[in-house]
Amino acid sequence: MAETLLFNALRQAVDEEMGRDENVFVLGEDVGQYGGSYKVTKDLYEKYGEWRVLDTPIAENSFTGMAVGAAMTGLRPIIEGMNMGFLLLAFNQIANNAGMLRYTSGGNFKMPMVIRGPGGVGRQLGAEHSQRLEAYFQAVPGLKIVACSTPYNAKGLLKSAIRDDNPVLFFEHVLLYNLKENLPDYEYLLPLNKAEIVRKGKDVTLLTYSRMRHHCLQAIKQLEKLGFDPELIDLVSLKPLDMETIGESVKKTHRVIIVEECMKTGGIAAELTALINDQLFDELDGPVLRLSSQDIPTPYNGTLERLTIVQPPQIVEAVQKMMNLQV
Repeated sequence: MAETLLFNALRQAVDEEMGRDENVFVLGEDVGQYGGSYKVTKDLYEKYGEWRVLDTPIAENSFTGMAVGAAMTGLRPIIEGMNMGFLLLAFNQIANNAGMLRYTSGGNFKMPMVIRGPGGVGRQLGAEHSQRLEAYFQAVPGLKIVACSTPYNAKGLLKSAIRDDNPVLFFEHVLLYNLKENLPDYEYLLPLNKAEIVRKGKDVTLLTYSRMRHHCLQAIKQLEKLGFDPELIDLVSLKPLDMETIGESVKKTHRVIIVEECMKTGGIAAELTALINDQLFDELDGPVLRLSSQDIPTPYNGTLERLTIVQPPQIVEAVQKMMNLQV
């Protein structure tokens, strides 16, 4: 076991898969000699050369389209979005090309590509650099969407994503890159379609993902002192959602709170609430509660920025209120 930072866990995953399969290559802005904005591709340019670690112009639609073509011919591109918000410029290539071509070609083409990079609300990065794009892409057919939250799942999930024959949007949170965890020395892969039960409990099911996993863990420390026993599930897979794991938890607790950094209107929690109501309504003792970000562009001001996203005390308060109303 070796203590590893999350960005290094991602780097290990890319390095191991590039060493394993010569068809894997990286492209994006400053991924080469600079090593990527958050050093996920550090030293890979020197190891694999300019044909497999491609520095691109600032033209997201162009190099994403190039990656789609490369995937169609059998290569396995990994696109790094310097900031995931910039990939809105490549929405057409991701949605109309990457997401659809395997279907519209009648299965004649596979689409083995990963689109990864930093997103989420950072520390005073401003509205355009604080995007949460998971809900933007969730309605696009043909895509898989994954959100890592720890160094362990970041490495295992990214390796699986690189080997998958479908386009995978791989979301990393800008404030989790320096998270530390001991990783095993042996190779491991994690499934792209399974949620992770972080903590077992019986009182209420907390569903979350990405950075909010850690906000929930902070809240749980306080909830335990208050005598509550919450179950915490990290969704991991945002498309498809693992309704089997979620269903087993809801049938046990009969109460659900969804905690997300995504906006409330049309967010991941909105879709998840609809699915729970459709499939598990009779198991619920009360309405599903959503704790989401404010429906406004993220302010630059630090105090206002914190107020737009869910904080641990709000999670504690929500569990207390739900439990006291439904005891």
